[in-house]
Amino acid sequence: MQGKVVSKTAGGRVMQTREMVLGAILMSLSLVIPLAFGGVLTVAIPPFTATLAAHVPVMLAMLVSPMTAVMVGIGSMLGFLIRLGMPVVAARALMHSLFGGVGALLIRRGMPFWAALLAVLPVHALAEALIVIPFGFSLYQVGVVVAVGTALHHLVDAGIALAVAPLISRAGHFTTPGVK
Repeated sequence: MQGKVVSKTAGGRVMQTREMVLGAILMSLSLVIPLAFGGVLTVAIPPFTATLAAHVPVMLAMLVSPMTAVMVGIGSMLGFLIRLGMPVVAARALMHSLFGGVGALLIRRGMPFWAALLAVLPVHALAEALIVIPFGFSLYQVGVVVAVGTALHHLVDAGIALAVAPLISRAGHFTTPGVK
């Protein structure tokens, strides 16, 4: 029954069973990381905070599909909103949907996973920096603390995702070029 059509997205695209199950697992991880490990794995340099591994579920979702990556990014936003109750952190987490969707499209066009992770780094850092502007942060806080902090955090989590993806690939869940 693998590959059976189970649902259509709002845009009319068909989602397969495998895609929905992997998306649900990754979305649950994107919720659990901030909820269970937010205090333990968090580094805070106000106004910037970074929770180690928080980007890993959306990075892995890039290997499934663009829609899955967007959905996992929304799960990340919900996890941080529930955990912290801070709209600025939730808004930054929502940007995971943007870089995840872009990265998934790049992978779908044949870009290796590692290259897609590097390609979306500036999208990720810029999006998180821009989304905090309405919350009244200074140019220094936006440009240096949030953008640079996000870029560094992205690199650390990309390293984790690159280490985990081959393990999941060997189990037969990812069949994407660039993951061995």
